[in-house]
Amino acid sequence: MRTSPRPLSRRRHSPDPQVLRIVRQLALAGIALVVVWPAARGSNAWIGWLPMWLVGMPLVAWWALYGFSISPRLQRWWQARREARRRARPQARRRRRQEEGRGGLSRAA
Repeated sequence: MRTSPRPLSRRRHSPDPQVLRIVRQLALAGIALVVVWPAARGSNAWIGWLPMWLVGMPLVAWWALYGFSISPRLQRWWQARREARRRARPQARRRRRQEEGRGGLSRAA
């Protein structure tokens, strides 16, 4: 008797409220720092670009708390964009090889 593995459930889970509050406060504080303090828009030799650490990373952590979920509307838009881009391009054509005597580089042995 073979059993197949259970599919992963796509149920929505709610993150821990205390962790969510801390991450939200860090993200908002980072946004405020970048907007108000010009030095926070720069770069540091040790940690790199400051807006990434002050705004980007807390926002990614906030998104990760919700399991990297994407809204169905955004998923439909992204899928339509991929399909339109795939259909719009014509097939690539090969270019003719230049003659060796006319401006082309000679082949080395």
